[in-house]
Amino acid sequence: MHIPGYARAMIRSALPTVPTARQVGALDCCLCDGPFEDRLPIPLGPTRESGLFSCHPCLTRLVSRARRLRDAALTQDAEQAVAESTAWASIRERYLAQLDGVRQAAEATAEIAGREDTEPLRVAWVLISLESAYAWLPDSPEPPVSADHEGERLRDEEFKLNLAMIAAREVVAERLAYHLINAAQPEEPEMCGELECPDDCSGRHDSAHIDCGPDAVFEELAKHGLSVKPPEPAPLPPRVAARLGGTEVEDKSLPIPDIEEQAPVVLAHFGINVSDMDTLVSAAAVGLVFDAWREGPMEDIHASDAGPSDGEIFAQSVDLYRRAHTALIAARDEGPEVLFAFVAIASDVNLPWAGNSRFALREVPASVEEFVQHVDDRVWFTAEVIRTQGWYAALLHRACSAVVKAATHFGMPGWPDVVASRMERLALLDRADAPEALPDLETLEVALLTAPDQLGADILDWLSSPTLRS
Repeated sequence: MHIPGYARAMIRSALPTVPTARQVGALDCCLCDGPFEDRLPIPLGPTRESGLFSCHPCLTRLVSRARRLRDAALTQDAEQAVAESTAWASIRERYLAQLDGVRQAAEATAEIAGREDTEPLRVAWVLISLESAYAWLPDSPEPPVSADHEGERLRDEEFKLNLAMIAAREVVAERLAYHLINAAQPEEPEMCGELECPDDCSGRHDSAHIDCGPDAVFEELAKHGLSVKPPEPAPLPPRVAARLGGTEVEDKSLPIPDIEEQAPVVLAHFGINVSDMDTLVSAAAVGLVFDAWREGPMEDIHASDAGPSDGEIFAQSVDLYRRAHTALIAARDEGPEVLFAFVAIASDVNLPWAGNSRFALREVPASVEEFVQHVDDRVWFTAEVIRTQGWYAALLHRACSAVVKAATHFGMPGWPDVVASRMERLALLDRADAPEALPDLETLEVALLTAPDQLGADILDWLSSPTLRS
C-alpha cells in the first residue's frame, strides 16, 4: 500500500510507544492491536521484514483523516492568501499612487526650473514644497508572504522617484547658482571680457557660457580652509576635447582601442555573427552579468557557509540577464545612464533572489561592500565605453567576454545544445530523488530554453548536480 507523504506524520503519531511482542512479530496490528489472521500485514519500517506492521483498514482510516486535514489546511491557507492579497492590493495601490504623484511633481519641478520666465524665488519655493512632499511619503510597506514578488515593483517605482528627485534638484541647483552669480555682477560685468561675449550680451550667463576648468573648484575650497588634493592631469574625454575645439582624439585615450576591428574576428571564431544584432545584444547581456555580478567577490560569497546554492545562483543570473538585456537596449537610445538601473538591482543587498529563493546579500556582510563596488565599477566601465566609443563597441566588448567565460550560459547560442544534452541524460536516469515539483520532461525542456528561473531554485539545484552535468 502506498503511503502518501502528507500522511506519514499522522501515522507516526499513532504508533504505540511500547509495542507488544505480537505487534513486533507481525501477529497483531500496531494501530488497532487486532490479530492479522488471514489479513496481509503492511510493514511500516524500518525495513519490510522488521519493525511494526499495520492492517489495511487502519492505514486507510489514517490516510483519509490526514487528507481531510491537509485539504482543510490548504483551504484555510488559500482563504488567508486571498484575504491578504485583497488587503495588500489596496495598500500597494495607495502607496504607488503616492509615489507616482511625487514623481510627477518632481518632473514638473524640473520643467518649471528650466523655464527662463520663472522667477528664481518661485523656483526655490517649488523645490521646498517638493522636498516636503517627498519627506511626507510613508515607509515602503512590506508585502505578505503570498505576494512576495510584489516588493520588486515597489522598489522599481521608488527607484524611478529617486531618479526624478535627483534630476529636479540638479536643475534647480544650477538655475539658482547662476541666478546668484548673475545677480551679484556689476552693471558692466567683468565676466563678459573673460568669456569673449558678443557686443549685445545681456551680462547674464548660464552653464553653457561658463567653464572654470578642472582645477578651479580646488582653489575655491582652499579659500574656505578646506584642502583637497586635485587629481593628476589625464587625457581629456572626447566630449570635452570636442567642446574645447579639438577635432581628433588619440586612440590611446579610448577605453578599448581597436575593439571594432578585433572583436568581430574573435566573435566569429566562436560562431557569433556581429551583424546579427539580437544575438550580439544577448551575448553582451550575458557578458555584463558575468563580469559585473558573477565573477570576483560573488565567488567568495557563493563558497561561504551562508552563501547561495548553485540553483539560486542559476536563477538569479537568468533574472539579471533579462534586466541587463533590457538596459543595454535602452542605452542605445537613452544613453549609458540607464545601465545604472541594472546596478541598483544587481547590488541590492536586501533584494530576495529569483527562483523563490529567500537568499539576500545582507546575509553575508563580510563580502558585500567589495561586491557592490565591483558591480558598480564594471557597469561604469561599460557606460564609459558607450560614451566614448559608442553603443556598438560596448556590445562587442561584453560579448567577447561572454564567449570566453560563459559560452554555455542561458542567453548564449550554445545554450540549446546544453539543454539537449541534459535532457538526454535526464531521460535515462532514475528521477526518484527529483523534487516533487519537477514537471514532465517536455515541459521541463521548454522551461529551460525560455525561463529556467521560473522552475525554482530547488529544481535548478537538482538539475545542477554532478550526475546531470557530467
